[in-house]
Amino acid sequence: MPEQHEGTEQHTTPERPGGSRLGRRRLLRAGLGAGGALATVRLLNGGAAWAAGPPPAPAAAGDYGNSEYQGQWPTSHLAAAPGTAAQTWPDWARYARVADGTFNEPADMQSAVDALKAQEVSVIELDTLLSDWLTDAQFAAHMAEVKQFTGLAHAAGLKVVMYYPSLELISPGGEKGRSFYKNDQGKNWVQRDLAGKPNVFYGSVVVWVDPGDESVWLSPNSPWRDYYLKRIKGVAATGVDGIWPDVPIYFDGVQTWCDASTWGAAAFKADTGLALPTAANFADPVFRRYVEWRHRNLLQFQLDIADAGRSVNPDLVTFVETVSMDYRYATSIGLDGGYLRQAPGAVSQVWEVDILGNYDGMRHATASDWVCLISMYKYARAASGTKPAWAFSYGWQADDASLVMSQLIAAGCNPYEVKTPFKNDTVDAAMRTRMYRFVRTNQTKLYDPASIAQVGVYHSAPSRDYVAPGEGNGMYVNAKAPAGITDWWGGDDPQMSCASLPWLGEFRGTVKALVYAHVPFDTVSSPGLTADDLARFKVLLLPNLQAVSDTEAALLRGFVSAGGTIVITGPAPTALDELGGQRTEFALSDVLGLRRADPLPTGKRNSYGSGSCWYVKALPGLSYLTKTDQASADQLLTAVQQAAPPAVTLAGDRRIFLDARRLGADTVVHLVNFTNFGDTPAAFHSAPANCTLSYALPAGAGVTAVTVASPDGTDPAPKAVPYTVTGATVSVPLTVAQYSVVTITVG
Repeated sequence: MPEQHEGTEQHTTPERPGGSRLGRRRLLRAGLGAGGALATVRLLNGGAAWAAGPPPAPAAAGDYGNSEYQGQWPTSHLAAAPGTAAQTWPDWARYARVADGTFNEPADMQSAVDALKAQEVSVIELDTLLSDWLTDAQFAAHMAEVKQFTGLAHAAGLKVVMYYPSLELISPGGEKGRSFYKNDQGKNWVQRDLAGKPNVFYGSVVVWVDPGDESVWLSPNSPWRDYYLKRIKGVAATGVDGIWPDVPIYFDGVQTWCDASTWGAAAFKADTGLALPTAANFADPVFRRYVEWRHRNLLQFQLDIADAGRSVNPDLVTFVETVSMDYRYATSIGLDGGYLRQAPGAVSQVWEVDILGNYDGMRHATASDWVCLISMYKYARAASGTKPAWAFSYGWQADDASLVMSQLIAAGCNPYEVKTPFKNDTVDAAMRTRMYRFVRTNQTKLYDPASIAQVGVYHSAPSRDYVAPGEGNGMYVNAKAPAGITDWWGGDDPQMSCASLPWLGEFRGTVKALVYAHVPFDTVSSPGLTADDLARFKVLLLPNLQAVSDTEAALLRGFVSAGGTIVITGPAPTALDELGGQRTEFALSDVLGLRRADPLPTGKRNSYGSGSCWYVKALPGLSYLTKTDQASADQLLTAVQQAAPPAVTLAGDRRIFLDARRLGADTVVHLVNFTNFGDTPAAFHSAPANCTLSYALPAGAGVTAVTVASPDGTDPAPKAVPYTVTGATVSVPLTVAQYSVVTITVG
């Protein structure tokens, strides 16, 4: 590799307008999806730079480079780095209440810390200058300020996690002035698309890049990797408690299907033995391999970041900001959050869970849109595995913001409260304080219990990538902005809706059927699937499952053989391999009791070993997502009702989300009220909902106490509530404002 020249250009870093130091801001994907924002983008011509780029190089440091890869889930990269032991997570990270913090000048530090402490924040995400092109001297000077801030935060009993964009570098004033792309190594290290165009742009495309500034996205396969990891070590030396690398992605705002730089081409060749594809074509097996390779390529970069920080401070934790959720965005940007689940050490995610409107939040959501938000938070919790799952809690006004945060907490995630569309301010300080006080008061009850769900919903990453790939990402159902609302997520493009995507629509509709039936469930993330992941379930729902590896198929077969029940839907059950290639026979032909050469029945129940397989040729989840018809729900839930009737049930509006966990003698039930959302968008309002919670007591057990805690009032502490016991069932009448946590203690 050519020698890197870190910080060789001398330049100044001007302040942002108004003197604030604001870091990277999230992409207005609605504008990009509609094509409007792209009209103003100004790109450099890529031809000369591409021709003059660095020669092909060996695979990047830390590469899993392996020409023996056979398309199975790679495990070698999950080994701990030499000299490091697997870490346990400290309590401050497991119980975190996170908020953005920054300072304009050192004199502002103490007031910033004091304000956040007063709002019940326990972890400060410090976002300052690190988005910008800094010389070594500027970086060192700023690290001295970070060290000073960290000392003040620690004195106040708070932790500090340092935000640092991982692959984007902004040159303020770089459109007309000096920039990292034009005057330093950016031209050599930039991500490139399959045609060789550089991933660099100037202002007006995204909200975090000011007009006149340059944004360049660097290749993690280039010497940028060493440049960045060196600076990560510098951040770790300041005494911060964690690193927050921002979205290590192949950014697709201006170019798509990066990284076809010469660095990327060399890494792809070293790993697969293949030359890069020449075009985006899902019919091409090499392109499909490229799609999968980018997930693992970015996984290794994340692991290297965590290792670099721990080499300086063994107690350092890493939370990678991850913008790709259960929908299709991971396919285009390469960052599949599920790949990090089983990685060793204290490295997890901050999930950037987007909402419907940049300047409206969830205020005009439909009930199905709300189910999509539930699905995203449930996916986040699952894809982080046993690690803490921090997540964005976006809002526009206090009431919609608190309802979003209620669902986030109910799913088992840690809140990072912020006002959309930026990340440097609270929606409402009083609301944040009230919600965070509730979390602090009840933290062991919120984050220590284990799920009692006996039903799993399988999220197949290969099926997401390869089943009917299209243009839409499917974040929500309603892609059309309500009247008077601007900056809507879908840009009024129907193909953006998850209802337009056969695999995702079926997945989301399956989630909706379970939510509306008040059945506790957990999402099951596919990358790195093990038998232990399935062992606690009685029923596994496999929505439109088409793409599976032989290893996955064997695990699913073993689950059924041992007595489990699966419900698999769709027109081509397990007909593709893990890279989207056609199989000559269904991977689960024996379990299904079906052969690919024979006509598929509309439905079939087949016994296999001690378990059973229920097959439905149609897409009942997709039907239920759009029609909410009971017939479709029954196709999904009959097997659930027979094989795994839940111990916790609810009589009340189906738009009350229910989740259940157990901690010792306590069964902890979460109830979130979204009953004020309907089938069409309407103005936001909140109203309490009445319901009755029932719990089937274990044999020989009696109830000793029932309490309810809620962030909706002035006192977040649990309060005893009336209940009745009839036979072996305890019933609790409740009124849920937005969020209630019910604890049933047995003895």
